[in-house]
Amino acid sequence: MEIALVGIGKIAVDQHVPAIASSPDWELAATVSRHGRVEGVPAYDDFARMLAERQDIRVVSLCLPPVPRFNYARAAIESGRHVMLEKPPGATLGECHALEEMARRHRVSLYATWHSRQADKVPAAKAWLAGRTLRRLRITWLEDVRHWHPGQDWVFEAGGLGVFDPGINALSILTEILPDAVHLTGAELRFPSNRETPIAASCRFHHPGGAEVTMELDWLHQGPPTWSIEADTDAGTLLLENGGATLSIEGTQDESLPGLAGEYPRLYAQMAELVRSGGVDMDLAPLRHVADAFLLGRRVAVAPFDWDAA
Repeated sequence: MEIALVGIGKIAVDQHVPAIASSPDWELAATVSRHGRVEGVPAYDDFARMLAERQDIRVVSLCLPPVPRFNYARAAIESGRHVMLEKPPGATLGECHALEEMARRHRVSLYATWHSRQADKVPAAKAWLAGRTLRRLRITWLEDVRHWHPGQDWVFEAGGLGVFDPGINALSILTEILPDAVHLTGAELRFPSNRETPIAASCRFHHPGGAEVTMELDWLHQGPPTWSIEADTDAGTLLLENGGATLSIEGTQDESLPGLAGEYPRLYAQMAELVRSGGVDMDLAPLRHVADAFLLGRRVAVAPFDWDAA
């Protein structure tokens, strides 16, 4: 199937382009970007023009920041294209619900992707927790924003999510592996005095079985990142690390290998299946937790953030 990739930035170049190139399902037929290009692929700087000129392209993958994405997704759906959305699927829950309604009305597929759910050990963690009683779960997601989003001011603008941009990856795993749904009950959000989104956060969740569920996010972490979920249960402790890539249970590492390798190849395989079946997958649980954090979170002002600071 031919697909157009919209937004040729770091995530597109690092993940989407290689995943499409290695897939037996897809051919990258066009790109749309103000500046980025993929060698050997027809490039457009106007999305409407691409839609009009390339009627042969029936699928669009949107890698734009969340705030401008809605209008692109709407235009694609209204022109009868199937749409794949980089995480988060939108800037608000309301626009995500609107896109789903549009997709169903126009009978096209729509996929809200959560790449961290496709990490190697997430299915094994989910299977192990299914038969256990949870007592405590702690998410620790620490990384350096200057390394992962160098100079990208949009992450600190309203709608950019701030530290919840990586934090939503943790929440996508949490909502996948827990057999019981949780909801947020409180948060402390630490905002740099010169920015519109938080740079660190602490969150608490209600678990129906009474387990203690917490999350710590920090975007000023120095050194190697920490992306871990530790779950204490009645049958021992599970530790999911490296964003879901490694799993230990009671200190013993799970060495089982997944089938298809890589988070983004799995996403594109799932998108191909949705297009073939005419399905829609718009699970918004991770974004709902983020929205609740902004609704309930206590705002704390912290030191200004500048990209060139030591």
